[in-house]
Amino acid sequence: MSSHIHTEADLDAALAALGEADPRFAALVAKAGRPPLRRRGDGFAGLAAIIVAQQLSTASANAILGRLTAAFDPLDPAAILRARPARLRRLGLSAAKVRTLKAIARAVLTEELALAALADLPADEAHAALTAVHGIGPWTADIYLLSALGHADAWPAGDLALQEAAKVAFALPTRPTAKEMHALAEQWRPWRAVAARVLWSYYRAVADAAKAAAAAKPAKSPRPRAAAPRSRARARPKRRAPPRKGRRKTRDGRASAR
Repeated sequence: MSSHIHTEADLDAALAALGEADPRFAALVAKAGRPPLRRRGDGFAGLAAIIVAQQLSTASANAILGRLTAAFDPLDPAAILRARPARLRRLGLSAAKVRTLKAIARAVLTEELALAALADLPADEAHAALTAVHGIGPWTADIYLLSALGHADAWPAGDLALQEAAKVAFALPTRPTAKEMHALAEQWRPWRAVAARVLWSYYRAVADAAKAAAAAKPAKSPRPRAAAPRSRARARPKRRAPPRKGRRKTRDGRASAR
């Protein structure tokens, strides 16, 4: 059986193997459906696209990547290394992403990073080769291995959506940490990337079902507002008329002339 997921047939075979290793995944697939294959481009351009998309909405990432590929056609390491940082910043890249893309371009051109050889390495070794380059973190490395190279055992343990999916799918008391996710997935080797695909799909299905249920609930009619109580005007105390000039009050209340 292939250690990479390149085709729909590869995915079907891997899902069957994962279901045998842990029957809970067969139940998740039955509830949420078969996960999509979803592949990205590989090589420098594919890795650059993952870097660009980090911490951005899909629309923003696509807009910046579109400007980048239009400015540099082809999008290769030499072109990025020659480009001035200010020009890359004007295309929408942050200073940190400019430094990362230049570091990757330099590593590829000096053969410090052999992108073409990563597909033949075990997942852990390929992960280590990628994260040795400045700016490539564990999440970036795992997403590249999983979606661009189709490595069947890549496991993005630090992905927040994957952590939340594991919590929901397996009724965990709290969202597991990256370290706990690594321990959780040991039993799924060498199909951890397939497990990630199933968990993502299951979590998306659960979230969509919750949204649909919320939308189906009839809207509550607003409660009528109670009439405000009328405020009673405070009666002003009557002012006593001052005594007339030239007259004074006696003890019995009668006025007498002075």
